[in-house]
Amino acid sequence: MSLRTRLLLTLGVTLALLWGLAAAWLLRDLEEQFVATLDQRLAQSARMVAGLMAQLPEEVWLEADRRALSIPPIEGLACQVHSPRGEIMARTHTDLESILAAGERGHAYREEGGVTWRVFTYERGGLTITTADRMDERDLLLGNVIKTATLPFVVAMLGSLVALWIGVVRGLAPIARLRDSLARRHPDALAPVATYGVPGELRPLVETLNGLLARIQQAIVREQRFTNDAAHELRTPLTAIKTHLQVAGRVEGEAAREAVAYAEEGVERLARILDQLLMLARVEGRLTFEDGSLCRPAEVVALALRDSGAPTARFALPEAWPEAPLALPRELAVTALRNLIDNALRHGGEGARVTLDAESEPGGAVTFRVIDQGPGVDDEALAQMSRRFWRASKQHGSGLGLAVVAAITERFGGGLAFVRPEQGGLEARLTFPVQASHDAPSGA
Repeated sequence: MSLRTRLLLTLGVTLALLWGLAAAWLLRDLEEQFVATLDQRLAQSARMVAGLMAQLPEEVWLEADRRALSIPPIEGLACQVHSPRGEIMARTHTDLESILAAGERGHAYREEGGVTWRVFTYERGGLTITTADRMDERDLLLGNVIKTATLPFVVAMLGSLVALWIGVVRGLAPIARLRDSLARRHPDALAPVATYGVPGELRPLVETLNGLLARIQQAIVREQRFTNDAAHELRTPLTAIKTHLQVAGRVEGEAAREAVAYAEEGVERLARILDQLLMLARVEGRLTFEDGSLCRPAEVVALALRDSGAPTARFALPEAWPEAPLALPRELAVTALRNLIDNALRHGGEGARVTLDAESEPGGAVTFRVIDQGPGVDDEALAQMSRRFWRASKQHGSGLGLAVVAAITERFGGGLAFVRPEQGGLEARLTFPVQASHDAPSGA
């Protein structure tokens, strides 16, 4: 069922029910007031006749003893006067003796010839006055009154339903326009939906839709960038591997072994590039890395040093590490620190030592410092080090390691900075937030 139909049914039934209840209440009260008014009219007629009879001259009374006086009939009303002895002194109809006979005082119903009468009996000064109304005439009059009173209700209810239908249709028109606008959009169009003229109730929906379109566009851009990067970076090592294997197949001896060694080196470089590209795609693609275990700085350093493959003697390490658990998955923390260590080992010089330490920051973070003893870089290179595929040396690295570190810190609210120490070399500062409690880290 559509929203328009649901609204029309709900509001229409509710409106009709309320109008119907109000009409029923009014008509019931109208009927009671109508009956009370006619009964009061009947009683007033009897009292009026009693007052008139009391003012008649004596000769009229003497005439009434010999024969009944004839009272001019009133439309819809019959009347009869009885003397104290029960004789009829005056009447309006001669054929209604049983209906107008003296009876119990007050109002009553009497029936004769299939016709029901409403009767009122009144006694004053020894006289008994009986007045009567035909119920069919009362019912006819009441029906006319009800019709007159009901017609405005029916017209008002129908008008309200028409106004309700017009209001609902016009009120839901922005939804129809939004639907038509989305239906006319090209499948590749990811531009935000215009919010001009959109009602306040629909604005959050449109803004949420625009946020979804923006995320889809970012995902497509990341996918295209990953495809372009993979196609660009994998072409060179694949070509080199193919060339060395062709050379190894044509020569023999030392030259063949040297070509195979070069091919193996190309395979290793290709594996590193693939690993960095996939890690970068996972980090930027908002995948979940949750492993359910705490991530402490000492463990991260130990795993990063093991993955680097360098002997421990090449590192200057502190005696203790901060104890606060890091607020990111262990896999990503190890990857980021290992990439910085690999960069320091590669550019710090053959056999040079690398200083590695960590300290807690006042704002609830831990900063790792990786310092090498290499030649360092200039200001221009310092600003581009975390850019994708940028290399300080064209002969080493894939240009993705520091980009992966920057993506990890950006995703988890950390920081990456490079400075030049006074003693020379390069210092990398990697900052990670710490958990407020010692629960397992939550995945992003």
